[in-house]
Amino acid sequence: ELELEVITIKEEPDEQNPNSELQAISFSDASHTEIHTGDSFTCSHCGKGFPSKKSLNCHIETHEIKKPHQCDQCDRSYKRLRDLQQHKKIHTGEKPFACTQCDKVFVSSSHLKTHMMIHTGEKPFTCTECGRGFCTSYHLKYHVMSHTGEKPFTCTYCGKGYTTSGSLTTHVMIHTGERPFTCTECGKGFTTSKHLKTHMMIHTGEKPFTCTECGRGFCKLNNLKTHMMIHTGARAFTCTVCGRGFCSSNHFKTHMLIHTGEKPFVCTVCGLGLTTSNNLKTHMLIHTGEKPFTCSECGKGCTTASVLKTHMMIHTGEKPFTCTQCGKGFTHLSFLKTHMMIHTGERPFTCTHCGKGFTTSGNLKTHVMIHTGEKPFPCTECGKRFMTSLHLKSHMMVHTGKKPFFPQHVTV
Repeated sequence: ELELEVITIKEEPDEQNPNSELQAISFSDASHTEIHTGDSFTCSHCGKGFPSKKSLNCHIETHEIKKPHQCDQCDRSYKRLRDLQQHKKIHTGEKPFACTQCDKVFVSSSHLKTHMMIHTGEKPFTCTECGRGFCTSYHLKYHVMSHTGEKPFTCTYCGKGYTTSGSLTTHVMIHTGERPFTCTECGKGFTTSKHLKTHMMIHTGEKPFTCTECGRGFCKLNNLKTHMMIHTGARAFTCTVCGRGFCSSNHFKTHMLIHTGEKPFVCTVCGLGLTTSNNLKTHMLIHTGEKPFTCSECGKGCTTASVLKTHMMIHTGEKPFTCTQCGKGFTHLSFLKTHMMIHTGERPFTCTHCGKGFTTSGNLKTHVMIHTGEKPFPCTECGKRFMTSLHLKSHMMVHTGKKPFFPQHVTV
């Protein structure tokens, strides 16, 4: 009778593969995580199924957030060394892969391959819910989350959820104040290289996306698409409260805050609440007195580039927005929209105290102060308070001796 000896062989980590030890740890950790059902392996964290144990374990690492390879330029970390090496090209500016159609360059061949689909029109990945096509399975995957509402990546500071880890990383920089990508021209910092690239076009004057209808140029394709809706009349986003249509989701979201009354961005100086961070930044210039945009004709300072652009029309006499009813011209689209309500009789903003209607939310807000008695703008000379900054400015001329001037589009 033969006597058999059982020998246990322990598999050693592959010294040639720096990730093998990490993978071995992940396999042992995954033993209690995997649920083997039929031919698939399911993650107990999120319920996602995988065809093999190996693919499950690779997925589990996304939950464990094991990213041993760290960038010494911006502190971003990666699971694989090759991903880090590719990321570093963002900082060095190296882009060895060029498009033969438009000369655009990329850091990797995969990015070039995806880009080429813009020229070929190929979108091999289709959403089963809405039929929208995508160039990559990655983009399709995160688009599907817009239907399911899934946001697996959560901010530990404020609890806000995101569909991708990259979006979460960028968001966290709002809390930490980190701006790893700096403009070499003006020193302004940005959270992503994409935002820096777009910003650089301000200095270079580059506007690669041109409107075929009016010739206006744009820095970003999305801005051009939104602009085109002015010509087509399309409004992709409609408010369910008042029926107003919007070209972009950002404008729609900001508009909805009018109805909800939400003002998440609060001024630390005077306590005024604002609907967007950009509005808060612009508002802060009132307190600092900063006016970074100067008119080359008369030297007047403006708080934003758009305000300067509108101001310049005083010198040029340009009024690109014309009323189809009476032919009156306006320097700004919003002025035209408000003016059109004279002809239509529309008053979309109603006072809850007395039922009076107004053409703009600003006029409604000022009117409501009659009921509340609120006067948030005090005179620094005599202490008298006013409901609007315009009334305060007019009053200040009593002290300075200057003659008041009111623009045509403003009703006092």
